Amino acid sequence: MPGVMSGAPAISDAPAHVAHQATRTRTKRRTRTASFALNVSVFAALLAASSAPTPLYPLYQNQWGLSSLAVTVVFSAYALALLLALLTAGALSDHLGRRPALAGALLMAAASMVLLASADGAGSLTTARVLQGAATGVATSAAGAALLDLENPRRPGRSALANSVTPVAGMATGVLVSTLLVRFAPAPTVTVYVLLAALFLAQAIAATFTTETGHRHAGALRSLRPRVSVPPPARRTLLAAGAAVGTVWALGGFYSSLSPALVHLVAPDAPQAARGMVFFTLSATAALTVWALRRRPPRATAIGGCMSVLPAAALTLSGLHGAGLPAVYGGAVLAGIAFGAVSQGALRMLLASLDERDRAATLAAYYILGYLSMSLPAVAAGAAAQHYGLGVTSHAYAITAALLALAALAALTVSRRGAARPEADRSH
Repeated sequence: MPGVMSGAPAISDAPAHVAHQATRTRTKRRTRTASFALNVSVFAALLAASSAPTPLYPLYQNQWGLSSLAVTVVFSAYALALLLALLTAGALSDHLGRRPALAGALLMAAASMVLLASADGAGSLTTARVLQGAATGVATSAAGAALLDLENPRRPGRSALANSVTPVAGMATGVLVSTLLVRFAPAPTVTVYVLLAALFLAQAIAATFTTETGHRHAGALRSLRPRVSVPPPARRTLLAAGAAVGTVWALGGFYSSLSPALVHLVAPDAPQAARGMVFFTLSATAALTVWALRRRPPRATAIGGCMSVLPAAALTLSGLHGAGLPAVYGGAVLAGIAFGAVSQGALRMLLASLDERDRAATLAAYYILGYLSMSLPAVAAGAAAQHYGLGVTSHAYAITAALLALAALAALTVSRRGAARPEADRSH
């Protein structure tokens, strides 16, 4: 009897213990889901803020007399600052943890929005964009790595998909909201930035309550030395897909910085909203493409994206030869398909075999390549447009993009054959 009596409490407590464990599991799952959603929203907001100035560039040009070169310098100041942040602090969240890196970067982003709202010339606008780029570089690295950390084993590929679709969806949202504010808000060059500053502050507070997915370890200061770190499993993939990534990001840079001027050149009487909506068309199409091709083989997806660059370049140029605004928008649609397909395919290939400790650094290397490809050609195009005109510059840019796309096609095709050969050897 004593033995039976001593075992009775354990038996009676078992259902309560099981229920407690189930409750903890559900709570942990909900917390991870909320953390995933917050990181997606951070990614989207940061990229929305990056594209929000595009519809405002014509207003800045009218108010301050900015040239096409000045516009591309302002645009590229953001991208180059982002590059420097990725080179120095891209792997910082691997050492400090995701939450502190993300919260600090979001506070910087909010401060940059305040500076943009109060800008009164090209100099202050450029300064604000530099701070914004630095904040975005740190935050996108941390948020992107956190999304990979929060991968759900029951939904494989969700994190890679979020890393692919969220940036372009965010850029589309930023352009659309900014364009609507230009049309309806009394002070569009202030309102959009005030709204974004409030959003970043709210996200910074929320980030402190999310699940910490990174494991802190020593070497944070040492990690700030400028370097590009790509682990061996990802190097071959980045070499194979690098030309494709560079091509589509260069197209994105052209449309983001110079599409308002291109619309004005093709259709001088087009409404103001039509100028900013070209880049919205590209980024919205890219987001839809990423979603539509999420289950397709990544290498074939990237190859298909490269093939879309050629008709995109031809259609855009036809707008300068009588086809008008519909051709420019059609070219933006095809460029969006190329951007979405290549970005999604390349990222899935790149992230397929990474350990947790390599995620932030590898994502940083990918974005370094992307933003370098986006910024430097855009500055060159702005300088060329000032000396030779936007028409000549657009032809040179489109032809260069087409040639790069052909080189990317060759690299991806050769790498596919190289990847297929070991598979064939193993099957024998």
